Amino acid sequence: MTPAGKSNKLQRMSAPISSLPVTSPEHRKREAEASTTARIGLVFYLVLVIYASCYPWAGWRSNGLAPWSYLFEGLPHYWTAFDLVTNVVGYVPLGALIVFALYPRLSDAAAVLCTIASGVLLAVLLECVQSYLPSRVPSILDLITNTSGVLIGAIAGHRLSVPVLKQSRLRALKSYWFSARSSAGLIVVALWPLAQIYPQPYLFGHGLWLPTLSTMLSDWFNAPIDIGKLLWRDISVEIEHFLLAEIVVTALGMTAAVLTLLCQTRRTAPRAVLAIGLLLAATMTKALAHAVLFSPSDAFAWLTPSAASGLLVGAVMLAGLSFAPVAAQRRAAIVALLICLLLLNLLPSNPYFLATLSEWVQGKFLNFNGAAQFLSLFWPAFALWILLRPTHRQV
Repeated sequence: MTPAGKSNKLQRMSAPISSLPVTSPEHRKREAEASTTARIGLVFYLVLVIYASCYPWAGWRSNGLAPWSYLFEGLPHYWTAFDLVTNVVGYVPLGALIVFALYPRLSDAAAVLCTIASGVLLAVLLECVQSYLPSRVPSILDLITNTSGVLIGAIAGHRLSVPVLKQSRLRALKSYWFSARSSAGLIVVALWPLAQIYPQPYLFGHGLWLPTLSTMLSDWFNAPIDIGKLLWRDISVEIEHFLLAEIVVTALGMTAAVLTLLCQTRRTAPRAVLAIGLLLAATMTKALAHAVLFSPSDAFAWLTPSAASGLLVGAVMLAGLSFAPVAAQRRAAIVALLICLLLLNLLPSNPYFLATLSEWVQGKFLNFNGAAQFLSLFWPAFALWILLRPTHRQV
């Protein structure tokens, strides 16, 4: 008999995670359910693979050959070990996610076979599309390596299906720390550190759409078009304005990302640890990306005095907003994202950032940089989609 004023649900939520019963009716029901996180993650990863495979999305033209002619041309004469490894590794998560997403409708050998078939079909189609891009060269070797990645991922997904889907304490931990409908939101939050890989004019300044739109229009009309210059041709912007913009964008971008996480957490979660972990993951990813894409000596070149000031301002903002109601945190995150987008897209191009970007040679990182650019461009849109959903009511 449960004492008056208390419910079984509250008792479960107040218990430590290590004592959550693995064989409870709720857990057995969860075993038979599909993983919403895996299915949403699969959609995000599919979009990422498609965008990266078609990057830079410019110069489309027909070479006069059938798009599938690469299937009969044999192996290419020139290739590198880096290309082989990245083509395999890029499709491994796809294979695993497809297996996870198919559960429980398909499992074991049926799930693996379906995953391989769908992965091969996707790889064939994307190689065909690349035949219309002058900067990409479709080849049977790419198809083989991509298929190998799907195969490895499918086998790994099959092996991990029991600990990840059927007997997973991660799912119990997720339900203990986060709201009931937080699967999509947690994926978006997890993508934020990865969005730091692509170089940005301001720290945490994602959603810089006007330059990309200008490039697309220039390619479409076969004439140079710069929307930013058209907006600011009669206005002079000094260096002080760029420094102030970096402080504001850094503070608001940091605040928006952390609040997107906090408004999905329960009061039982270690909120401070999660927030600090997210910020550390973002800054460390930023440093590693700069070291790889530019040089090791530039690992922390992005940590300018203005960026450091923005981090300090953002920390002060979060210190106060972390105690606000969930609905207020959600609204604050939306406002911060919108202000960031306005500043980034209305301010003229930062000449110092353009000078830095001119030293960046993409080369063999073309696919990798395409995926990173996609995350940097569209992360604010994903976050706004999450924040405008009523997930905060489930906390």
